[in-house]
Amino acid sequence: MNIMNGQFPSIEQVTDNYLKQPGAKKTGTGSGEQSFADVFDSLKFSKHASSRLQDRNIELSESQIDRLNAGMQKAGEKGINESLVLMDQMAFIVNVKNNTVITALNDQEMKENVFTNIDGAIIV
Repeated sequence: MNIMNGQFPSIEQVTDNYLKQPGAKKTGTGSGEQSFADVFDSLKFSKHASSRLQDRNIELSESQIDRLNAGMQKAGEKGINESLVLMDQMAFIVNVKNNTVITALNDQEMKENVFTNIDGAIIV
């Protein structure tokens, strides 16, 4: 299931209209089960990042959201504050302390790009 298709909703719309509804879809099984809403509660996209996702036609699957969140958690465990997260020929700059994706780049945007103001990188 693609989270963002065609018209890109804001993270607030997704949270308000879909994820907070009773019976929201669960991702995973077993005692450590976490709802998709819980992932979005911990992983946020800034307005800038949301705009970049839309402008660059980046669509994230549920699995990619989970991996991005896991990468951000690993960065936090290592004491990284501002991280570059590389995933599936995409790059995300994240503020680990605020659990916020600051910007997103596709493979075309990454070419010959210099990433500054980061103190770590994670490949997921």
